This record gives sequence, structure tokens and C-alpha cells, in this order.
Amino acid sequence: MDTRVVTGITMGDPSGVGPEIIAKVFHEDDIFRICRPIIIGDPGVLSNYIDKSITINEITSPEEAVGQKGRLEVIRLSSLEEADFVPGIPSPAGGRAMVEYILSAVDMAVKGKISGIVTCPINKALMNRAGFNFDGHTELLAHLTNTRDFVMMLAGDKLRVTLVTIHCALRDVPDKISIENIFKTISITALSLKRDFNISSPRIAVAALNPHAGEEGLFGTEEITCIRPAVQKAIDMGFDVTGPLPADTLYPKAITGQYDAVVNMYHDQGLIPLKLIHFSDGVNVTLGLPIIRTSVDHGTAYDIAGKGIADHMSLKAAILMAARMAFNRKKHAGK
Repeated sequence: MDTRVVTGITMGDPSGVGPEIIAKVFHEDDIFRICRPIIIGDPGVLSNYIDKSITINEITSPEEAVGQKGRLEVIRLSSLEEADFVPGIPSPAGGRAMVEYILSAVDMAVKGKISGIVTCPINKALMNRAGFNFDGHTELLAHLTNTRDFVMMLAGDKLRVTLVTIHCALRDVPDKISIENIFKTISITALSLKRDFNISSPRIAVAALNPHAGEEGLFGTEEITCIRPAVQKAIDMGFDVTGPLPADTLYPKAITGQYDAVVNMYHDQGLIPLKLIHFSDGVNVTLGLPIIRTSVDHGTAYDIAGKGIADHMSLKAAILMAARMAFNRKKHAGK
């Protein structure tokens, strides 16, 4: 009996680097040892990126997945015209198609037909023009799964970061952080580390918002009014949490393994250190969903689309992480 999980990969924007990195990742032995990957997308688009060592095999359901190197298995959801997937030039038809890939993948995951979703990059403006008015993948997936509380994590082998605020202006961050939002991020992070990453007693650090953790109110009061009370609440609930800690001295400790994850107040506070060491193999993970979702940590990269130079290592890492998360969830559910 084949115990490998079936992992669904959405093709993303057909005019971006998604189809290219998919074609490249199917040369990697590692992914086939742990899962049976299927593509939810457009075989006609993918055929422009494969070489003679790979064949495209259309399947109609995840149950048909064989999971064999050299065999790119695709569930067709679109049949785009060539004018609609010119590399680097997004199109309305491509935008509608990329949303359909996501909708179908979520439906399969919710019904248990696939163990998780790995998403290739999309164009957020095109998604909105297609009638889905969300800030990005994460918010759309939360809507589709009726998830109120979710957290964005960026992860690699050496570092995991989560965010209290995601896509907002820096000037808006102080007004958006609260005891409730910080505690929610800490708790979702801790529970996911246990369930999805098989860390029995996760150690979490919480970054301060201001320089020197506010210097007892001299450089800002958010540490006193919001962050410290949220950390204390988490400690009272039994979580192993430390903070608020100055981010500039926190990250050297986190990278050496002192913490299993770092909770950050805003986007760049966490993503700059993460991408310094995991630029090529970082993975975007949405925590708090009832389904598993990982993604590459880069965008559509229109400037290099179709040139054969896109790096597929983030996609490889995302596929492997999604499969491991599925195994860990199964193990956790059995306890």
C-alpha cells in the first residue's frame, strides 16, 4: 500500500514563474519519496516548460495519482490560449484561471481528497479583477475555509517567523497590535508547532516593536501596554514564551536554535532576517486553517518569467514541508 500523501500544487499565474518552477521541481527525487504531487492547472501551459525527460499525464481525480519521477500529473482546470499566458504579461483570462485553481484545490483539501495545498505565486490585482477582493492568497484561503483566526508563518530549517500584522503601512502597525492579536498569534504559533512540526514543547520568542524593547517607555509604550501583557497571558496559559525582546539581539539567538519560532509585530521585522538566510528555500505557511497550505516565499517574478532562470528550491521546500505537516497532523491526531 502506498502510504505517501497526495499533495496538490496550484499552478499560480500562468504568465509568472509558476509553470517553470513546477517543471523544474519534477526533476527532484526527494519529493517523490514523501508524496504523490499533482498539479491543478493547465497542461497546455506546462507543456511549454518541460523537457523530454518528463511527460504530462492528465488525471481527473487525486486518487489516480501515481507519484513517479518524470510523470507530471495534472488536473486540467483551464485550456488557455497562447495569448493568455505570455511570460511576464499577465492577462485577465490567466487571472480568472489562477483563482479557479485555488478554489478547486481548497475544495479537494476540505473533502480530504488531497493532504494539503502548495500554492505557486499569483497576481493579487488580477485576483481582485476576477471578483475576489482579498489582499492575497492567505486571506482568500481563510475566507474559503471560514477561518477567522489565522497567522502567516515564513519558515526554513534554521528559522521560523510569524507575524501579528501582515500587509499594512508601517505607520498603522502600532494601532493594529493589541493584547488580543498578539496573544492569538502566539497561541496559534504554539499549537501549530506541536501539531504540524511535531515539536512537543515549542519555545517562542516575541519581538518588541520599538528599539531596545522601548527602554521602559522612553522609546515607546507598546511593550508595556500590549506586548508584555500578551506574553504574560500566554505564559499563564502554559506556553513557553519569552519577550518582548529587542529584535536586533533576538535573531542571533533564534538562528542558533534557542527558539523554535519568533513572533514579530510587523512584516519586514520578521521577513528580513528570514530571507537573509532562507532566500532560496523559505516557505510561506498559513497557520490556523483546517487544511494544510504552504507556498513559495516569492512572487510571480514577471521580469524573469519564461527565461529559464527561475529558482525552484522554495517550491521544493514547500512541497516537502506540506507533506511532512500532513504526516505530523496524522500522528498528532492519533495521540
